[in-house]
Amino acid sequence: MESIKPHRSSFCVCCGRFFDYWGELHLCSHCQENLPPFSFHRSCGRYQGKLKDIILLYKYRKFRVLGKELARFVCRTLGRDEELWRGLEAIVPVPLHPKKHKKRGFNQSKIIAEELAKEKGVEFIEKTLVKIKNTPPQTSLVRAEREKNVRRTFRIIKTEKIEGKTVLLVDDVYTTGSTIQECCAVLKKGGAEEIRAITLAQA
Repeated sequence: MESIKPHRSSFCVCCGRFFDYWGELHLCSHCQENLPPFSFHRSCGRYQGKLKDIILLYKYRKFRVLGKELARFVCRTLGRDEELWRGLEAIVPVPLHPKKHKKRGFNQSKIIAEELAKEKGVEFIEKTLVKIKNTPPQTSLVRAEREKNVRRTFRIIKTEKIEGKTVLLVDDVYTTGSTIQECCAVLKKGGAEEIRAITLAQA
């Protein structure tokens, strides 16, 4: 964990997509055409090398203890991003469907989100954003299928917990952004004032 370095490059100021060069931060072409439902998203690194290995151990080999270490990695990487934390009122994890939660034994995003909430002194909210459909894993699908796969799979069941709040959504990996965009759209519809998002890595 200590040997993993945060990714350093220019990136899209909205979706957070890393560019393959240094330069001024700006909107990517996709965000210029169609802004997402979140204010902005930030990732700690690329989904490759040691970071990918650790995420896979954590997520699929049930190395639950890695959750706290990964939360510390987020704090080391993004903890000084004032725009990300300023005025933040709640932290929400991307939920798992109950069947998947039972099979895996824990929600990897929840552990990281809960640790970040403790570190930043922000309210941690769960069981408000819920997953109502047990969909196939996003990793097995191409981009167009991923967007369709997550459509109408999330719901807000306690709107009073997020109404009017600035919320940070936490997930592990950002690939096409379909899951985060769907969750943020649901949070927005449920009354959240502003939604920001972070992930451990982007593929």
